[in-house]
Amino acid sequence: QVQLVESGGDSVQAGGSLRLSCAASGYTYNHVCMGWFRQVPGKEREAVATDYTNTDGSSTYYADSVKSRFTISHDNAKNTLYLQMNSLKPEDTGMYYCAAGRAWCGGSWSRPSFYNYWGQGTQVTVSS
Repeated sequence: QVQLVESGGDSVQAGGSLRLSCAASGYTYNHVCMGWFRQVPGKEREAVATDYTNTDGSSTYYADSVKSRFTISHDNAKNTLYLQMNSLKPEDTGMYYCAAGRAWCGGSWSRPSFYNYWGQGTQVTVSS
């Protein structure tokens, strides 16, 4: 049984930083995509960043709105995915979800329907 547990959400001032973690169990992070999405009430779930890893290394994908501010990474030894968020803006506010797929995502990295497993979410609130 795959479980994804997010943590690290908090309330911060604009310009601040947070690091989100997603601890995975029952899941092997190899040749698959794992990523972060966010959602605010009344809006669709939005892709933030995705990481794909295999024996040759990893590839990362970012939404334009977070490029150069957010960094996705993973620790295989801990089976944990991270999202380092710097220079936070009020528009980054939302519930952040960790998602995991069962294959390479390629051009589907930003589609929620690609991912098979989801965490319960962690709230990030950025005030101006």
